[in-house]
Amino acid sequence: MASAESEESTPGEVPEAARPRRRSVTAYLVWTLLIVAALVVLYTLLMLWWSYSEGERAGVLQKFSKRGWICKTYEGELAMYVVGGVAPQIWDFSVRDEATAAALTKAVGRQVRLHYTEHPGLPTSCFGETDYFVDGVEIVGPPRLFGSGGTGA
Repeated sequence: MASAESEESTPGEVPEAARPRRRSVTAYLVWTLLIVAALVVLYTLLMLWWSYSEGERAGVLQKFSKRGWICKTYEGELAMYVVGGVAPQIWDFSVRDEATAAALTKAVGRQVRLHYTEHPGLPTSCFGETDYFVDGVEIVGPPRLFGSGGTGA
């Protein structure tokens, strides 16, 4: 049994059991990192769920590929012609859905109408290299040929 002398303390000194336990710097660092990681995950999920804008663009699907060093993403280029004989405006986009990617692979070189949503501010390029994510494709027809009389000459 413990003696009564060991339970006594000097006046003004708080017994060890009543003192609040001090946390180490490592514990504060670990908790800070966990909170920061949770905030980044929540921010990323919010940016993927919420779209800034959505719409459709039409043109000739020029290029579509799967690329990336670590995170492989589907990326494409749509040539949007305003007037024949004028250089097209190129619109870059990303695709996250495998079914949409398969449909776009078959549509390279054809006129398409693409439905997209814009998700700006994603913290990494693992979701796509652009802010524009195509989620629907409609093949409109073969590519328009520009030139004299519309014959492609």
